[in-house]
Amino acid sequence: MRWIALLLLAGCLDEADDLVDTTQDSTALCRASEFNCRFRAGDSRVTLPDGSDRWAIVPGASVRDGNGDVLIAEAGAHMTFNFGQTRALAGKAHALAVSTSNSSAGWYPFDHIVDEAQFRAQDGNVDARDPHAGEMACYEIASTSDPALEAKKVVHDSHTAHERAGDYLPLVRANGVRSANLVFSVPGFQLGGATTDHFPAGTRFRRVVVPTDSGRPSISIPLWIADADGRFRIQDGTMRFLYGYIRAADGVKRFGWMAQDALVVSTGCD
Repeated sequence: MRWIALLLLAGCLDEADDLVDTTQDSTALCRASEFNCRFRAGDSRVTLPDGSDRWAIVPGASVRDGNGDVLIAEAGAHMTFNFGQTRALAGKAHALAVSTSNSSAGWYPFDHIVDEAQFRAQDGNVDARDPHAGEMACYEIASTSDPALEAKKVVHDSHTAHERAGDYLPLVRANGVRSANLVFSVPGFQLGGATTDHFPAGTRFRRVVVPTDSGRPSISIPLWIADADGRFRIQDGTMRFLYGYIRAADGVKRFGWMAQDALVVSTGCD
């Protein structure tokens, strides 16, 4: 009965406003929720001793998704990795690269990082947590996305080609398969909107109750389009992020945030 009550309460709370003003500067490690944080204070990447984040790699190894399935063979000579994101996949330690030859995030083996010992010394291990507050609806990663939504920005007055809403949607990648990011932090808060894992369309996502400053089990952020000067300063819509987990093929629950626009209601979540 307690579990049912939690679901009903969460459903009611979700009907109220959960929009957060993301334009305010902050150096806080977490914002809007104790579950919406940076990987660590400072840089969200695994950095070399000189502060740079481009690691030399041996190309040719497989880039894998969160289930350990091969996405593509990596052709590049350098990669940037998110701090503390490590998985044992296909019998090897892997680190999460933020960009790969698949035009997506993906897991790359430690033994193909040129200075593996230095990388291990600079990296850590940070996993998104289970709130232990009750489960909600079952979703799956959608097999479509809205091109108009993809082009909007998640950061006010963005000055980069990145920071697009499309970064959080199931896009068609270089291997011809749609896939999407599970993220450690919601974008727009100066937390990085950092990816913690990557999964194909059709993957089940179980939403869970998560504590937030608003009291709602979700966080919505404003989206931005260009003004007459080409600067992304006109608010146009919002994007809601839900917290939950994906149970990977190895049985491990991978917690994180996903854009509701990347999901469709489904069944079969365990």
